[in-house]
Amino acid sequence: MAAQRRNLMQSHQSWTDDLPLCQLCGVGSAPNCVYSPDGKGTQSHPYEDGHFRFRGEDCFLYGVFNGYDGSRVANFMSQCLTAELLLGQLNSTHSDADVRRILSQAFDAVEKSYFETIGDALAEKANLQSQIPEGLLFHQLTPQCQKLSDRLGVLEQEVNGGATAVVALILNNKLYIANVGTNRALLCKSTSDGQNQVIQISRAHTTDNEDELARLAQLGLDPNRLRQTSLLGGQSSTRRIGDYKVKFNYSDMDVLSAAKNKPIIAEPEIHGSQSLEGVTGFLLLMSEGLIKALESAHGPEQANQEMVAMVAAELAQQSTLEAAAQSVVERVKRLHHDAFVSGRQRASHCSRHEDMTLLVRTINYALADGSLTPTQGGRIYPVSVPYSNNQSSTSKTSVTLSLVMPSQGTLTNGTNTASTLEGGTPTPGQSPTATLQSTNTQTQSSSSSSGDGSLFRQRGSQAAQPDETGRVPPYVDFSEFYSLWGSEHSDGQSTQSGLGPQ
Repeated sequence: MAAQRRNLMQSHQSWTDDLPLCQLCGVGSAPNCVYSPDGKGTQSHPYEDGHFRFRGEDCFLYGVFNGYDGSRVANFMSQCLTAELLLGQLNSTHSDADVRRILSQAFDAVEKSYFETIGDALAEKANLQSQIPEGLLFHQLTPQCQKLSDRLGVLEQEVNGGATAVVALILNNKLYIANVGTNRALLCKSTSDGQNQVIQISRAHTTDNEDELARLAQLGLDPNRLRQTSLLGGQSSTRRIGDYKVKFNYSDMDVLSAAKNKPIIAEPEIHGSQSLEGVTGFLLLMSEGLIKALESAHGPEQANQEMVAMVAAELAQQSTLEAAAQSVVERVKRLHHDAFVSGRQRASHCSRHEDMTLLVRTINYALADGSLTPTQGGRIYPVSVPYSNNQSSTSKTSVTLSLVMPSQGTLTNGTNTASTLEGGTPTPGQSPTATLQSTNTQTQSSSSSSGDGSLFRQRGSQAAQPDETGRVPPYVDFSEFYSLWGSEHSDGQSTQSGLGPQ
């Protein structure tokens, strides 16, 4: 039986090998890291994230998986979920309801298949546990029991672990997002005025999610107690794939023991469809490790906008999607490390980060010609820029110019040539990357950002006229920029240097 299940997994692998990869996306990744006091990092466990990016006959399918306690479940998902969706199950005649049903059934089928593959190991594990006396230390066991205990440890490694997933399906030029757990999907759409609207599509399934609390409360659990519990079975997610301990033994866990049914589920929350007709922009799928690293370094408030600004900046400079995605991940990795070694406010949040994965899928979005060099890591600082299409009008629309300041090193023509003093202010040699962000928010999870500088190109014929001295009136207010810079560089050098607003 076990051999048949192993052959099943191998056959799924061969099916995905025959599917064509999508060339409209790129993937960047970085392994987990723990910092020593001197700032040097070491990997604490093997890489556990996974992803796929396939093109079917009538559709495109992408996924990012955050594995934990091993990569087995993430790898299984990346192989088998594709086989459940791209082998004739989807076609252009399906309605939105059909697509959502097929996606939900695919997640359910994959988890059942996974538990089938470890069924024999679970049975053997239960049998061995019944033969080993409880409460004895390893050296107190008989030689025979010690052998059984060693075997039990091997089986535990084989069956342990789980994964969270975010999956994007594009069918009939419509986007569907299926999310289980704590990964994230962002859709960035360029608007007619040259800005980018950022929409967070997925929601994290944690005890901070009121809908998840309501679902768990219906099973008989105490919402107030759940709010005080950050981890459930060692993880923050209330939905996950695999993890037999919380799926089968939740009644033994104090905080979950009152549940009438399985509280931790693999059912995806499905968003869509969202039409991509006429859309220009890009889709981002991010693992929890990437999100947490950026939020740890800079706080969660503007994480989506900062991520989109970094992606837009790299797409404007890189000639391949793979290079753009990898450059963004490297930038976040550098930001996280710099926050730790700075010893400032957020250093305590940045002693380690998990595996990071970013998938970037462009939608009618032109890449650069590759003539520019990659940008370096840095913080995005907003600067208020009043702007009006009509010079005679007294009303002005406020947008935000974000300056991405290098966190370390002096940039000269895009090259890191020298190290700056920690806590110092930007020097004339530094080359910040400019992006545009609207201060208006469409919804709670929607905002705007632009990384191509198109607003300034559009201003050409409407630029302010010089006065009798040959100068134009100032229209950029750097006060918020210097306020943020000063708050993060508390030694006061930014003020002393005379770079503040005059």
